[in-house]
Parts: sequence; structure tokens; C-alpha cells
Amino acid sequence: MNDPLKTINPATGELLNTYPRMSNAEMQTAIEQCHAAYQDWRQRSLEDRAKVIKAIGDELRKHVDDYAELMTREMGKLYRDGQEEVKLCAGICDYTAEQGPKELASEEREIMTGKKGIVTYSPIGIVYGIQPWNFPLYQAIRYSISNLMAGNGVLLKHAEACTGSGLMLRDIYEAAGLPKHLFTVLLISHDQSEKVIEHDLVRGVTLTGSDGAGKIVAEQAGKALKKTVLELGSNDAYLVLDDADLDLAVKKSVEGRLFNNGETCVNAKRFIVTDKNYDAFTERFVEAMSNIKSGDPFSEDTDIGPMARADLRETLHEQVTESVRNGAKIRCGGEVPDGEGAYYPATVLTEVEPGQPAYDDELFGPVASVIRAKDDEDAMRIANDSRYGLGGGIFSANEDRAIELACNHFDTGMVMINGYGIATPNMPFGGVKDSGYGREHGGFGMKEFVNIKAVFVY
Repeated sequence: MNDPLKTINPATGELLNTYPRMSNAEMQTAIEQCHAAYQDWRQRSLEDRAKVIKAIGDELRKHVDDYAELMTREMGKLYRDGQEEVKLCAGICDYTAEQGPKELASEEREIMTGKKGIVTYSPIGIVYGIQPWNFPLYQAIRYSISNLMAGNGVLLKHAEACTGSGLMLRDIYEAAGLPKHLFTVLLISHDQSEKVIEHDLVRGVTLTGSDGAGKIVAEQAGKALKKTVLELGSNDAYLVLDDADLDLAVKKSVEGRLFNNGETCVNAKRFIVTDKNYDAFTERFVEAMSNIKSGDPFSEDTDIGPMARADLRETLHEQVTESVRNGAKIRCGGEVPDGEGAYYPATVLTEVEPGQPAYDDELFGPVASVIRAKDDEDAMRIANDSRYGLGGGIFSANEDRAIELACNHFDTGMVMINGYGIATPNMPFGGVKDSGYGREHGGFGMKEFVNIKAVFVY
């Protein structure tokens, strides 16, 4: 437990930094200081909180380049993608500052007896966030900004790989005027994390991670009767229907599979193509993926950088190997390259069927599964034949029909039609089934950890 936290550049294997873990006493003090800061913050008006949130967005814009550089060094994302991540997070702050006072304003309602009823959205206390490494800034912003707007205090246990990114966010928050300790980064172990979940001053827990981690955290929080929001993994299906524009489908499928080096919960992962288009789509898709260039994530002509850690690459390759052992075919990629860095090539698997990791599980890296469907109806069936339900997509020339399929048949929390995207501040983000529960963004995240209180006036 006393071993320091380490950050390592996955492109070179270079040790970037070490950070001492907190002792149990230091952790206890940090929680108490966060709670003390919350007691003052909760009394601030919604408008005052919004001003600070807006200032955080402005402060983030001052650090687009240096934050992007740090994220690239800590987890290998393309530098230009890191710049866009910072800009997205600044936009989340803008949206929250603008909409927060409206979303969280008290409401008056008529009641059957008496004068009136009032519904208030009161902060509940400290919200504890356990966040992964793939979007070092965005993952932390996504839950913390909404909860700060709601008046809560926030604790962050970030992935060890991006410890520096978590600490940099704390500094930016405080430079923008957020009270000290209100957002606290905990440098702790998994064992200590369980103690945080149990702590009396912690009122809610949110996790972004694997479904396995989600089950553990949900069980721990459930024992302590703490509400949770879980955003977990997925193997998102993208349907290429009979009337799809194949040029568009191929372009967006490559983009959707490889964004953020293929390490995104809502990456396009399973490509379900009707028999009419299967051969043509597969040929074009394999060609496009074969031409993807991996390399230095700071280089402008690099298409994908390294995976975030060598052990993650090993896990991915084992999933590919097992899928092939069970009948899948490698159409491009699929080999661990020589040389330094945790690189893995853009890979396409066909002959993908149930019982293979490429069909059943989440492949968190640049590996695409192409699955043949008989027709549009069969494609929709295969898409829903998954324990996951985060996102998905549909390529079809008939937009109205695609919308009907998305709204009434796709068993996921999000659906993209004729395109690919990961998040928009004014739209809800979250999933169903083993992809978790609860919502972030779109105003919904601001109300996940509040006391929706009824006041009756007689």
C-alpha cells in the first residue's frame, strides 16, 4: 500500500513521475476538509456557483496545449485529440454554467390540499468518483462539474496512469476560484478506496470502468446504502443496413473504431453488415484499416498512438488470439510489433461468432469485429445480442426508419445515425444492461446526486 504511484509514457516506457500515496490519516483529513468546504459551498447561490464553473472553462482554455501534452505523455492519446478533449471539457463547463441555475431551480406545484408545493434540488454532500485513464481530463470533468454545480463536494480517485492529469485539474479548479479542498484528489490504493465508499461523510459514488469493477463498487456502495452511477464498458454495434452509403459507412467505421487509439467505451466495436453489403464493405474497410499508421502520438501524420499500458496490449492480443482459436479470421493487423512502446496495429477480424471474445466481450483497443447478418432485421437482432448496452450506430439512407429503429428497437443508452461521436454536453450519456446505469450530461447528471425534496405549504 505504501508503494508510490507511478506514471509511465506508453510510447517509450519512460518513467514520468512518482507520487507518494496518502496514509489512512491523510486520507481521513482530506475527506474532512472536503466536507468542510462543501458546508460553505452548498450555501452559495446557483448563480454564484455557475460563475465559478464558467471561470473553470475559461481557465481550461488557457491550458489546451500543456494539458494535451501531459495526457499524451501519460496515456498515449494523439496530441491533437488531447487538445480537442480540453476544448470539449471547457464546453461542458460553459453548458453547465448556463443551464445549471435553470435545471436546479426550485419548482412550485399545485397540491391537492393547501396552498402550494415546492420541489427543491438540494446538494447531498461528498460525491466520490473513481475514474479511468482513457480520457484523463474528460472523465474527471464529466462527473465533477455537474456535482459542483449541484453544490456537492467532490473526491477523485484517478487511474494511477494519469495521476498528474488529476492533480493538474485540481490546480486549474482552484486557479479559477473553486474553494480549496472542495475538489480533492485522493492518492490512494484500492483497499483504501473501499474505506472511502464506507465513510459516513461520503454520500454518493460514481465509477467509470469495466463491468467487473462496476459490480465490485456497486456491492461495496450497496452495503453502505450509497447511491451509485456506473458508466461501464460496451461492445457497441454499428449496423450497415441494405441501403447504407458504403463510402460513408467505411469512413465513419474506421473513425469510430480507432478514435482515442481504440480505447473508448463508446468506440464502434462490432460492425454488423447485411449480406447485401458484406463483401464490399469488408473489402473497403480492411483496406482502410490496413493503411492506418501508428507512431509518435505527437506527430501530425500519426493515425493511432500506443495503447495506454503494455499489459492492456497483452490482454487485447490474448482476446484476438482466443477469437482466432475459436474460428475468427484476421484480415489485417493482429500481431504485436517489435520495438519499444505499447503499440498494437489496426486490426480487423471476420468470421466472428458467439463464443469468441470478439463477439461477446469488449475489445478495448484498435480491433474491429465484422459480423455478417442476413438482412436488416437480423442485423438488429445481432446488435442486441450482447450483455452490454452503452452505444451503437446505424448506417442507412432512410433516416426516418433509422430513427425508428434507434428509438424503439436498439437496446442501448445512445445511438448514432450515419456518423460517429462520443459526447455532447446537452445530450445524456450512459447505458443499460452491463453497461451500467445513471446518466451524465444533458442536465441529467446535475440531478443524479441531489436530494429531490418536497416542501408542502398549508
